[in-house]
Amino acid sequence: MAGKVKWVTDIEKSVLINNFEKRGWIQVAENEDWNFYWMSVQTIRNVFSVETGYRLSDDQIVNHFPNHYELTRKDLMVKNIKRYRKELEKEGSPLAEKDENGKYIYLDFVPVTFMLPADYNLFVEEFRKNPSSTWIMKPCGKAQGKGIFLINKLSQIKKWSRDSKTSSFVSQSSKEAYVISLYINNPLLIGGKKFDLRLYVLVSTYRPLRCYMYKLGFCRFCTVKYTPSTSELDNMFVHLTNVAIQKHGDDYNHIHGGKWTVSNLRLYLESTRGKEVTNKLFDEIHWIIVQSLKAVAPVMNNDKHCFECYGYDIIIDDKLKPWLIEVNASPSLTSSTANDRILKYNLINDTLNIAVPNGEIPDCKWNKSPPKEVLGNYEVLYDEEMAQSDGTDRDPRGRPGQSTGVKGSRARDSGKPVLTTWK
Repeated sequence: MAGKVKWVTDIEKSVLINNFEKRGWIQVAENEDWNFYWMSVQTIRNVFSVETGYRLSDDQIVNHFPNHYELTRKDLMVKNIKRYRKELEKEGSPLAEKDENGKYIYLDFVPVTFMLPADYNLFVEEFRKNPSSTWIMKPCGKAQGKGIFLINKLSQIKKWSRDSKTSSFVSQSSKEAYVISLYINNPLLIGGKKFDLRLYVLVSTYRPLRCYMYKLGFCRFCTVKYTPSTSELDNMFVHLTNVAIQKHGDDYNHIHGGKWTVSNLRLYLESTRGKEVTNKLFDEIHWIIVQSLKAVAPVMNNDKHCFECYGYDIIIDDKLKPWLIEVNASPSLTSSTANDRILKYNLINDTLNIAVPNGEIPDCKWNKSPPKEVLGNYEVLYDEEMAQSDGTDRDPRGRPGQSTGVKGSRARDSGKPVLTTWK
């Protein structure tokens, strides 16, 4: 097979997206001898199925890991992070250090979460410790805000699903599990509105772990001003930032789509909170992402034919503490604005340039370390091999002001242990 890859970039992106949603795949590159496809998770499931799967050749690569759901399914993500914490604790790692209240100092980045129906009794015990708290329920296998609702009374969850004959908690559907998490009721507000961050992270291999952060993420804003009032718990335009929800609101702006670039957020925070505090916040966001990937790396099927671009959803509270909400295996490639269209076009292009550098014929046996000039808007977030060779991928006790921060920056007196080698 000779010849360079021709990226299919002359086709209208909307056509690609529509085809993707209808067929489960889109053709994004072509060569006289082969084609390259961007596949949906269902198509990937079929590719790797024991009964109906395919044997991929060395010149075929796909855009999902076989069991990506270990990170992208809400219940499994939390389960793996909890396991990761326990393993580090068992090893005596300083990363698992706790404060006087029993909270993890460095690994407390997901809200308190329980699986339903399995953890119902544990949830009730936790709820009764703080009966005035608000919790958010999400179906494990759905996206775009579907099936999500908030509760602040046990009677609400009992009404949702309680078998009166056996007095035992049951799921509405035997096939559908839910997670229930402590609602972050003190989100950072801008213009009085709640928002979250959508960040794109590309993983080229889990063992050794190598991941890239996309610099062009964005904030998604609610259309209605935030209030913690219990009378507004049912108003999803106040609480859920999903564009799939907000675009149906009366105040939705179709020009900017209720979105801000990450660079605009940084400028805003630097001007209102200071540059040092802002840098520390983004260091912690990057720390969260790497730790979540490390948590699932041991259980991930690190197939050599795979890479994956994840959509990370992060919420920042009013104390500038970031929280990992969920990770999406198929972040939306549809565009709601002109800027959105440009961003997603470049995202696909830059992702493919890392997966197949220089437009060469794909070869799953290569070391997956692309040259810097092909990274585009990506930058290396973590490289396990480089970290180990530099001797910095270790977990010594935190040394305030001496930690290696994200991508070469300092941890700015955060007190965190040395995180990684950020190159």
